[in-house]
Amino acid sequence: MITDPQAAAGLVTREVRSGSRDGTPTKIAIARRTYPTDQADLWDALTNAERIPRWFLPVSGELEPGGRYQLEGNAGGLIERCDEPESFAVTWEYGSMMSWVEVNLTPAGEGTTLELAHEAHVDPDMWGQFGPGAVGVGWDLALLGLGLHLESGAAVDPAEGAAFPTTPEGVEFVQRAATDWADAAVADGDEREPAQEAAERTVAFYTTAPEDGPGS
Repeated sequence: MITDPQAAAGLVTREVRSGSRDGTPTKIAIARRTYPTDQADLWDALTNAERIPRWFLPVSGELEPGGRYQLEGNAGGLIERCDEPESFAVTWEYGSMMSWVEVNLTPAGEGTTLELAHEAHVDPDMWGQFGPGAVGVGWDLALLGLGLHLESGAAVDPAEGAAFPTTPEGVEFVQRAATDWADAAVADGDEREPAQEAAERTVAFYTTAPEDGPGS
C-alpha cells in the first residue's frame, strides 16, 4: 500500500484534549491531514454512500441530518449536523459505547485540511490500557485509505487494507502513529511512562494477525 510508512504516518498531526459532556469528563482525539484535492471532492469522498466503501466501509441508512447510518461490521449512529461542504457531526455508537465524531474541512492552498475529532467519556481502565491510540490508530488507518483513494480515484482493496497493519510496513506505520498519540496524551497531561506503555499495547493490538491472537 505504501513504501515509506514513516512519511505516511507523519502526514497526520495528532492532538489530545480533555473535555466534558453533561458534566462527565471526556477525552478528545484530534487528527489533521491535508489532502491534495479541493474541498468539494474531499467532502464527496467523506459523505457519498457510493464512494465511502472505496476507502472505508460499506454504509447504509439515511445520510442526512436527523438520519441514522450504519457502517458494515462497525459503528452506527445519528447524523447530528451536516453543513456542506465544511463540516458534519455524528454520534459513534458501537454496542453499548457512545462517543461523538466531528469532521471539519478547510481549504489549504491547493488542497484541503481535514480535521477529525473523536470525543468519548473517559473509561479509566480503557484509557490506562490503550490511551488515545485505541481510537486514534484506527482513524490513522482510515485516513491513509482515504489518501490512497484520492490519489487514484480507485477503491482500496478491502483484504489488502485489513491485512496492512500486520505487514512490515504496516507495523512501522502503526508504531509511528501510536507513539505520536502517546506524545499527544503527554502534552495533555498524562505521565510519559504509562502513555508509552499504553502505546505499546496499542501497537500489539493492531498488528497481531487474527490467527496469531488469543484463542488461535
